[in-house]
Amino acid sequence: MNQSTVTEDKIADIEKKLRHISGIIKQKGREILNHYPITPPQFVALQWLLESGDMTIGELSNQIHLACSTTTDLVDRMEKNGLVERVRDPNDRRVVRIHLLEKGESIIHEVIEKRQAYLEHVLRSFSGDQIDLFRGLLNSMHDEMTVIQQENQANNENS
Repeated sequence: MNQSTVTEDKIADIEKKLRHISGIIKQKGREILNHYPITPPQFVALQWLLESGDMTIGELSNQIHLACSTTTDLVDRMEKNGLVERVRDPNDRRVVRIHLLEKGESIIHEVIEKRQAYLEHVLRSFSGDQIDLFRGLLNSMHDEMTVIQQENQANNENS
């Protein structure tokens, strides 16, 4: 077996493990969300609003990778449930932003706490050093993926 094959096998194994981990996390996340009056896409939207602040429908749709019309329907349902509200931008009255309300923020914090508790349970047998190493590797991978994503977006805009 040559070096290239070994590397390809390792990459294939990493991809498979990441896919499986992602699936397990998604399943656990949905189990947690079953106890709350929000859907998985609403959870993602509320997270973005919590992390980034008020956004327009267009900005939010770009972040959650949904069409503007789909995002509008999503926001309509969240507004009806008292999770968000539409507010006029004080600097430009033509612009309407989606604002996270206390009820939406409270739900997001509760769900994230439960997700973190699950992860803490999963990592309970890891040493502090292993967790630090794992976190560092995840940060490096995330940073590299972010750079590649930004390069791809820039290339697409220039095409």
